[in-house]
Amino acid sequence: MQTSGKRIEVVAAIITEHDKIFATQRGCGEFKDGWEFPGGKIEVGETPEQALKREIREELDTEINVGELFETVEYDYPAFHLTMHCFLCTVQSGNLVLKEHKAARWLTRESIDSVDWLPADWGLIEKLRMQAW
Repeated sequence: MQTSGKRIEVVAAIITEHDKIFATQRGCGEFKDGWEFPGGKIEVGETPEQALKREIREELDTEINVGELFETVEYDYPAFHLTMHCFLCTVQSGNLVLKEHKAARWLTRESIDSVDWLPADWGLIEKLRMQAW
């Protein structure tokens, strides 16, 4: 149940390579140690795709190709409502250098449950498990 009127809109990159997806572990903040897809807030004047390219450049020192919108997640955390636009992406150039995250892993369909995903990602993981990527 939503306890405040605060709303946060973000973008997330489901970076794929062959049969793997890239997941990152938060290193600080309220959701420290939780696993998520990298991304961040959309700034004024940015499209979701522009925001995602900027965030991945800032967080992972990597240029990505942003593909189709995979899912828009609406999730109520106790302190805010999250709208998360999740895009399928591929690496264009760079080596996915961790600048803000604690850890990262390439996960397969078989290992997708081996990390502790943040609650907003649970439904997304179910959908990813069922579909091609």
